[in-house]
Amino acid sequence: MKIGVIGCGTIANNAHIPAYMDNEKAEIKYFCDIIPERAAATVEKYGCGKAVTDYHEVINDPEIDAISVCTPNKVHSTITIEALKAGKHVLCEKPAARIYSEALEMQKAQHETGKVLNIGVCNRFNAGVNKLKELIDQGELGEVYQVYISFRSHRSIPGLGGAFTTSEIAGGGVMIDWGVHFFDIVMYCCGDPTPITASGETFSKLGAPIEEYVYKDMWAGPPVKDGIYDVEEGVTGMVRTDGPTITFNGAWAQNIGENEMFIDFMGTKGGIRLKYGSDFTFYSTKNSMLSTTTYKFDMPDMFKAEINSFIDCIESGEKLSSHIDTNIITAKMMDAIYRSAKEHKEVTL
Repeated sequence: MKIGVIGCGTIANNAHIPAYMDNEKAEIKYFCDIIPERAAATVEKYGCGKAVTDYHEVINDPEIDAISVCTPNKVHSTITIEALKAGKHVLCEKPAARIYSEALEMQKAQHETGKVLNIGVCNRFNAGVNKLKELIDQGELGEVYQVYISFRSHRSIPGLGGAFTTSEIAGGGVMIDWGVHFFDIVMYCCGDPTPITASGETFSKLGAPIEEYVYKDMWAGPPVKDGIYDVEEGVTGMVRTDGPTITFNGAWAQNIGENEMFIDFMGTKGGIRLKYGSDFTFYSTKNSMLSTTTYKFDMPDMFKAEINSFIDCIESGEKLSSHIDTNIITAKMMDAIYRSAKEHKEVTL
């Protein structure tokens, strides 16, 4: 299966490309990036493919079966829609798009073309997440009535002033960057419940002025002193669904020196704390005693599992849980949270 990788940055090199290289059914034909040196370096690094700067050369090649979109959020929808209409299957990195309306256009193009469109919500292929989901589905937690999400870090705004903090490019800040993964885990484990109302507030307090920002970490850095900072570094709120109520706190940067990356699933028979990207602990009672259970299991590379599933579903026609039809629910929910924050009132979905 001939593959084109569009965007040769961090997520492509850390996840998509190695996974394709490890899949005997896939062959990468193109590495595309608007920075010629980056595309060329990728060809040299992996010893295959052709370096190009125009994605149209990729999607217009009749030999190409599928593409990975690993670009900034701003062009997710444009490239994805054009690729689908050119007859290509697409795996687009999260979030689906900057804004909900763009995600809807992507879904529309998928429905019209019938080609595969999966979104890079890689945690749906994480062993720990799937083991947790099994316990919920088996009724071990009873009724899951509340979920609490924490994705908070101590003064770690990524690349302040650059693409991550420019709304026109990214569409949002910590919620659209980190929150999308956490929300997606909750939706997946709880059976993709329907959001009913959302109430949220976003905070852009610590990153401006850029030259005065003191930080502990600056991944995607360094700071761009004359750049743009018009997204949120913090968010909090609540979403009511026809399943559990979801409450959350998120921050790229906070004046609290802790990194708290976990999800608490509260049920009538037991509760689980999932440590993001790791294992989980089950809390319950038995025979009038409090009980705590920890689990150990193999953790295969979730990105390889994601890419392998993408290739397999193109062949089999299976609709994966990462399909745009599922991901659109989370996109709608995040849009409602942003609208609530802007209007300072609860929003009904």
